[in-house]
Amino acid sequence: MKPWVASRLDALSVAVRRPGHVKVPEVTVYFWVTKVLTTAMGESTSDGLVHQLGPGIAVPLAGLGLAASLVLQFRTKGYVPWVYWLAVVMVAIFGTMAADVLHKGLGVPYAASTTFFAVVLAVIFVVWHRFERTLSIHSITTPRREAFYWAVVMATFSLGTAAGDMTATTLGLGYFASGLLFTLLIALPALAYRLLGLNAVVAFWTAYILTRPLGASFADWFAVPHWRGGLGLGAGLVSVVLGIAIIGLVGYLSATHRDAPDEHADRPAQ
Repeated sequence: MKPWVASRLDALSVAVRRPGHVKVPEVTVYFWVTKVLTTAMGESTSDGLVHQLGPGIAVPLAGLGLAASLVLQFRTKGYVPWVYWLAVVMVAIFGTMAADVLHKGLGVPYAASTTFFAVVLAVIFVVWHRFERTLSIHSITTPRREAFYWAVVMATFSLGTAAGDMTATTLGLGYFASGLLFTLLIALPALAYRLLGLNAVVAFWTAYILTRPLGASFADWFAVPHWRGGLGLGAGLVSVVLGIAIIGLVGYLSATHRDAPDEHADRPAQ
């Protein structure tokens, strides 16, 4: 092997392994509120774009936006609120479209797509743990771990979209009842962590997955017309209101650093 090739491979290997700053926010109440808002906005914005532009334009456009936002995120040296949450919003929009394409475009039942995305998520978790020996978000300090993290985030959004639509339509609960159901379910991992000693990583990712159908169900309830069981406000208005709320929260977090990762704090056993 030529010396310069070996040198480049060595540099790439070091870059993959070298620990840096934590690239994701601290888990606080601000994190969960912003996360639910982004899931809701992803649902309403996806529906609005597909309705206005058609899937042939909306899906590639969202894919380009997602790619650009992830490039920005990977290029940062640490956690930057607006960059991180921009990437989450774009994942929410594209992940929603991915789940909807399977059902509306290809006719895949919600039960089947929910199962499919659950299997995909499980595989990513297994591979991530196989390579890194941890699924903790406090370990997101290398490019490879960050790649696993965003792969999981994408899978959780697609899974949550399919699961939320399944409970609302296939099971006939409606959007509001589905939102209440997932509100109840998301409290369970927190209670299990506090009262039963559930592993912190398991509790976090369980709650993280449930934020998607929680936010999406309420977004649909606000947006869809009365004959579909909603309030009929429209996807456009819901997206604008949610976008303003997210910008306000992210601006506050950028100014106060309330969710800045504490890289020196003691962590519970993983």
